Amino acid sequence: MASSRDRQRQLARAKLDRQMARRAVKERRRRRVLAGIGSGLAVLLIVAGVAWIGGAFDSDDTTEAADQDVCLWTPQNASANSNLKDVGTPPTKGIPTLGTQTMTMTTNQGEPIVVGLDSELSPCGTADITYLASKKFYDNTDCHEITTYGAVRCGDPSGTGLGGPTYSVYNENVPVVSDPSASPAPASAAPLYPKGTVALIGNPPGTNGSQFLIFTKDYSPANPEFSIVGKVTGGLATVDKIGKIPTSKNATDEKVKPTQKITIKTLTVGDAPASAAPTASTQS
Repeated sequence: MASSRDRQRQLARAKLDRQMARRAVKERRRRRVLAGIGSGLAVLLIVAGVAWIGGAFDSDDTTEAADQDVCLWTPQNASANSNLKDVGTPPTKGIPTLGTQTMTMTTNQGEPIVVGLDSELSPCGTADITYLASKKFYDNTDCHEITTYGAVRCGDPSGTGLGGPTYSVYNENVPVVSDPSASPAPASAAPLYPKGTVALIGNPPGTNGSQFLIFTKDYSPANPEFSIVGKVTGGLATVDKIGKIPTSKNATDEKVKPTQKITIKTLTVGDAPASAAPTASTQS
C-alpha cells in the first residue's frame, strides 16, 4: 500500500501545482489587461484581454490537464477475500475536481437520503461511489452496522464488513486535529464529523472501497481515520430515524447490529429523480 499511497499523494500534489500555476498565469494576464485599460489601449486589446482571462487561449493547458491521472485504484485480491465483488475499475482520467455530485439513496426507512458528494475535496471518493452506483452495486443491500460512535455503516453487499469491489482508493479528506494533546476535544470545538457527514471506511484504514458511514450524531475521535466524501443535504429525518433503531451485539464479532433491517433499495449519483424528492413521509 505504501507505493499506492505515495502515488496518490504525488497526484494530489501535481494537481495542486497545476492549479496554482494556472491561477498565477491568469493573475498575470489580469494585471496586464488592467494596465492596458489604464493607459487607454484600444478596445480591441481590452476584448482580447478579457478573452485571455477567460482562458480562451488555454487549450494546450486544458488538453494537458485532461490527460493527467486524477485517481489511482489499487487492485485487491479477490481470491484471498471471497466477499469482494468484481465490477471492473473506475477510470483514472476525466474525473471532476470541482463542484458537487448529488447522491440519492432510497431506503425502507422513510424519505430518500440526498447527499452532496464533494468533487473538490474528495474527487476520488466521489468518483468511487459514482462508478459503483452506475453498476448498481449498492442496490438491494443492507446497512449492516450501527457503530458505537453514532454512524450507520452501509455499502457492503456481503454484510460482513469485509466486502467491496476488487479495488481500493486511499484517503484524501481526513479531518486534521489542531491540537492532538487536547483529549477529549474542548466542548466549544467544531465536531470533526458533524451529524450528516458521509465518509468512506476501509479495513484497514485507507483502503476504501464501497463502504461508507452516515453519521447520525456529531463525532470527534482523537485520531480521525475516515475520509469525508460529502454531507447529507436532504432526508435528515430518515437519518434521525435510523439513528434511533435499537442495536444488539453479534456474538461472533461483537459488531453492533441494527435490530431492524436498513435496506438500500437504490443508490444513484446524478440528478435526483422526481420520485426521490424529499417528502414528509416516513414510511418504514
